[in-house]
Amino acid sequence: MNLELNKKDIVYFVGIAGIGMSGIALIMHEMGYLIEGSDNSSKSKILDKLKSKKIKIIKGHNSRRILNSGLVVISSAIKNNNPELRLAKKHNKIIIKRADMLAHLLNLKKNIIISGSHGKTTITSLISTIFREAKLYPTIINGGVINSLNSNASLGKSDWAIVEADESDGSFLKFKSIFSIVSNIDYEHMDYYKNFYNLKNKFFEFINNTPLLGKNFVCIDDKNVSEVIKKYKKQNYITYGFSKKANVQCCNLRYLNMMMTFDLIIKISNKTKKIKNITINLIGRHNALNATVAFITAMFANIKLEKIKKSLKNFTGVQRRLTLVFKDKKRLIFDDYAHHPTEIKAVLDACTNNFKNRKIITIFQPHRYSRVTSLYEEFCKSFSKSDVVLLCPIYSAGEKNNGIDLKEFGKKISEKSNSEVIIVKNESEIELFIKKNLLSDEIVIAMGAGSISSWIRKISEKLKING
Repeated sequence: MNLELNKKDIVYFVGIAGIGMSGIALIMHEMGYLIEGSDNSSKSKILDKLKSKKIKIIKGHNSRRILNSGLVVISSAIKNNNPELRLAKKHNKIIIKRADMLAHLLNLKKNIIISGSHGKTTITSLISTIFREAKLYPTIINGGVINSLNSNASLGKSDWAIVEADESDGSFLKFKSIFSIVSNIDYEHMDYYKNFYNLKNKFFEFINNTPLLGKNFVCIDDKNVSEVIKKYKKQNYITYGFSKKANVQCCNLRYLNMMMTFDLIIKISNKTKKIKNITINLIGRHNALNATVAFITAMFANIKLEKIKKSLKNFTGVQRRLTLVFKDKKRLIFDDYAHHPTEIKAVLDACTNNFKNRKIITIFQPHRYSRVTSLYEEFCKSFSKSDVVLLCPIYSAGEKNNGIDLKEFGKKISEKSNSEVIIVKNESEIELFIKKNLLSDEIVIAMGAGSISSWIRKISEKLKING
């Protein structure tokens, strides 16, 4: 699709407060385009960010303001019966999907495209931090708020662009890249792919799209990535992982006070080099891998090794990735985005390694009935390193209950994970539990992609006020 857009025309985003949509809106605003948008959300940090840039936001989807636009941008979350979308179609407005809009903006840049089922946001944030501190001034579009930026997007001065790509609807295939990353491939988004075979084939296509003079960085610790790369005939890839077979091996991992230190053994072009004592303000084997791929991506961009190490050590994190929201004596409360069994296990593993012999309480809000159904057994087994699980009602995200019984789900979690499970109905019951049961040195982790984040932050603020 050839897209010619006058900067005097309004670009209207339907669902502008979505993390992906807001990133593009912010970038286009910085480029000088007139941006407006609508959203059902009444309050969020993303909306605050958009409003601080004087971007006009319309509450709900019933306004006729969309008729003033020259271009309408929608995401895959916008359904065909959306009133604004229907109105735009009726009046023959140019309508473009979010991923296509992003591709138009980025495909003339030197793109680093980050893909994978888990870890994309953290990897994007790590690479962005390294490049910014190396004064390479990249354009950044991320799936989470980078603490050092206080934003999920930034327009850079250079040709570099660092982009978190969305595989959920196949749109990650739309981008041209210099460097491509695949962190892992997990059973997810079957509503779009129908089966796991199709998903893996799309990741193969993603890797194959990288030009011969570019590089793919792939994690061979993940069995599905390893299977995909075995079928790949080109030689433009570098493997990383804890495996001794990896071109870049992460090893000698040590934990101390919410930080990690590790070494890298780099075996490329028949040469071996060891880089010692890389330190990062994150915990967990998964984050050691995320830092490893960020390191080698920056290395291939010719950033000096000492600068990379310094940037990783100074990294201040990403919102909702084990974000500390409350601390009192030894009691800690974290907020985390984990909403898939693999992510839950990774977070709990990180915490048990860092906080030895501490009681761990997980507050879990499942996200989407369809996800719980397709990964039921995996969810039930994923809390084995949590002493107590507070199970919240499922956050539907617009879906109808397909027969999931919350009490039965809790019972299965207790059986399969050998954890105590307590069903809670709402924010008030979580607050009551915490006030009664946080006594000395418990670690509390609130997990989920729905309203759980706002719940735990409100509760934490009350705890701070009331002592």
